[in-house]
Amino acid sequence: MSTPPLLGTATQDQTLVLSPSGSWTAVHAATLERLINLVPASVQKTQKLKIDMADVRELDTLGAWLLERIVRGASDSGHPATLVGVAGRHEGLIEDIRQVNRRKPASRPVQNPVLERLETIGRSAFGAAEDISVFLQMLGALASASLGVLRRPRSLRLKSLVYHLHQVGWQAIPIMALVTFLIGAIIAQQGIFHFRKFGAESYVVDLVGILVLREIGVLIVAIMVAGRSGSAYTAELGSMKMREEIDALSTMGLDPVEVLILPRIIALVLALPILAFIGSMAALYGGGLVAWFYGGMSPAIFLARLHEAVSVTHFEVGIIKAPFMALVIGIVASSEGLRVKGSAESLGKQTTISVVKSIFLVIVLDGAFAVFFASIGM
Repeated sequence: MSTPPLLGTATQDQTLVLSPSGSWTAVHAATLERLINLVPASVQKTQKLKIDMADVRELDTLGAWLLERIVRGASDSGHPATLVGVAGRHEGLIEDIRQVNRRKPASRPVQNPVLERLETIGRSAFGAAEDISVFLQMLGALASASLGVLRRPRSLRLKSLVYHLHQVGWQAIPIMALVTFLIGAIIAQQGIFHFRKFGAESYVVDLVGILVLREIGVLIVAIMVAGRSGSAYTAELGSMKMREEIDALSTMGLDPVEVLILPRIIALVLALPILAFIGSMAALYGGGLVAWFYGGMSPAIFLARLHEAVSVTHFEVGIIKAPFMALVIGIVASSEGLRVKGSAESLGKQTTISVVKSIFLVIVLDGAFAVFFASIGM
């Protein structure tokens, strides 16, 4: 029968004697905590501590640990403590609790900061090499699956392709058009504001037209696709990996790259140039409206100046980059999705990594194309 716990105290020759009694079990946890909290102040007034457990009727892990906490606290403050009167049925539990957390944590060796920095650089280099290897493996698997589809066109999942094209392309048009419209308007407003100081407001058309068609239009759209569709690809494939659906496809003799990844990447490669075109037109429209209302330039003058400032070459430069950016986004998103482990934390981590890597590679690719087109005179 459980009885309320008590803790008697007495002092004998500079020794504090504690006499616990009753049931020291988890049922009375709140009462035990109140009793234990009063002990440290009493221990400081004496030289030694003795705990007489003769009257303890019931004892579980919680009660044993609270008594051990009193003993350790007294010993750490320089007051030797002993346990007496322990019943035979409680000795094993008391001994087990006494051995808990006795080992001190191993001290971390002090490392040379230069060596630590070199180690960090080395680990980063190995991580980058692994990322490149994963990217190339996915590119090779994708090329192999594409050749298989070319040999057997009916193996292409047309329904899946149309579905993903709808998700990536059609549903993305409103947000892409809105953002690029605002970007074009902001570029035009800033251009007019600064060119007006030199009486060269008309050159804002050159600024908006060339910048949007060659760089900003496709780059902004690609970054948004990486954040919107790339993250969705990683999350979808990662969830399938967690539920072992991808392993099930392999068990049934199907190629997961051909079934899951190829339709997604083809949809991305088809949709991104179209979105880049729509985004560029929306940005030019936004720039034209700002030039009209803010700069006083009529639409007819804006269009005439735009016709003189830009050429088909500028449009080609922007559109040519779009499929390559889509391919990079799709490969990174898919490979990161397949690297998801069996936890929600891993899924969130790989989705974040996918977006960051995709945006980084898109910007690097845009810079590489800019240098290439400049070198060939486009």
